[in-house]
Amino acid sequence: MPEAIQIEERTGFGLATVMARKGVAAEAVARALGVPPPVGAGWTSTGDLALIATGPGTWLALSAGGLETHAARLLEALGPMASVVDQSGGYVIHKLSGPGARTVLQRGAAIDLHPQAFGPRSAAVTVISHIGVVLRQLDETPAYEVAVFRSYAASFRRWLDAAIAAL
Repeated sequence: MPEAIQIEERTGFGLATVMARKGVAAEAVARALGVPPPVGAGWTSTGDLALIATGPGTWLALSAGGLETHAARLLEALGPMASVVDQSGGYVIHKLSGPGARTVLQRGAAIDLHPQAFGPRSAAVTVISHIGVVLRQLDETPAYEVAVFRSYAASFRRWLDAAIAAL
C-alpha cells in the first residue's frame, strides 16, 4: 500500500520574478519587501509574501493574494533596486503533502531530497522527469510546492499520477 499523498493545485496567487540590479545587495531587496533574505538555496516569508531563491540576486516572489496588483506592489516597494516581471499566469503550483510526498518526488527529481540535504525552508530550481520546476519544502510533514510552467503542467501531472500509481 503506497504511503498517503495529498495533491492540490494552488490558485489565486501572485507570482513575480525579482532580480536585483547590479550592485544592489540581496539584503537591501529583502528589507524593502519586509522579508528576511533567503540564505543559499532556500526561501523565507513574512505574512503574505514568500521569497524563493532561484539564483544569485534572483527570486520568485509569491503572494497568497492580490493577483492583479502583486507585481505592481513589488515594483513600487523596490523602485530602481530591482527588475520585476509578473509571472502569475505563467505557472501552475501543485502542493504535495503527506508521508509519501518525498518518495514520489524523489522518483523524478534531479536532486537529493533526503531530510539531511533538503528540509523545511529549502528550495531548488531543478527538473523532474525532464520538466523544469521550482521546488520548495514547506514543512516537516513533508509538504512541498512544485511550480511548473503552465505549458508543462499537464505533462507534470501525468508524470505525477504515474509515479504515484507505481508506488
